[in-house]
Amino acid sequence: MLAVATATVACGHLAPARADEPPSSREAPPQLTEAELDSPQGAPAPLYGPPGQPAGAPAVPPTTREAIIDRAEKWTRAKVPYSMSGYWSDGYRQDCSGFVSMAWNLDRSEWTGSLTSVAERITKDQLEPGDILLFHNAKNPENGSHVTLFGGWTDSCRTRYTAYEQTRPATRKQATPYAYWTNSAQFLPYRYRGLAEGGGRHAGGYPGRETWRRLFS
Repeated sequence: MLAVATATVACGHLAPARADEPPSSREAPPQLTEAELDSPQGAPAPLYGPPGQPAGAPAVPPTTREAIIDRAEKWTRAKVPYSMSGYWSDGYRQDCSGFVSMAWNLDRSEWTGSLTSVAERITKDQLEPGDILLFHNAKNPENGSHVTLFGGWTDSCRTRYTAYEQTRPATRKQATPYAYWTNSAQFLPYRYRGLAEGGGRHAGGYPGRETWRRLFS
């Protein structure tokens, strides 16, 4: 179960870091290259990527927040290489929207322009692990469009969060300023409509001691 944890950074001042906090919450923001911030994506595609786009609306299979994070962790540990045309061994496209499709256990790889068909808009205050932050640039989908998986707040001011994302060169997890490094105002929070447990079990937003011990041991 994802429990509430004490924040590392308090509003207005720094607080001592706790040993059970994720390492990324205690590190300075990385210097991201232009290539890392440029993440073009493929179009909606069936698993394993055979030719042709899938027809009809995507299915909304039930899942849980913990299962979403567990699936995201598998790609993070495997350091799945970024690719807008490649498909990983589980069948999902190796780009940002394929990563979220995998984490949400969808029956195909979606893109930033279609993930909202299986999600509902929420507010920043409602964000919980397993939700997403989505920017779809409708005028030029390959210019800035991106999606990250929300892993929990890293500070009590809710200015930084743990982001799971598929970007160059490979899947990563790191503390990220809300809502993102670039185009921040255009990243909007969404929640998967197939959550089996509903929306209130993990209020507070970030994993606690037992979860981090399991993930980093």
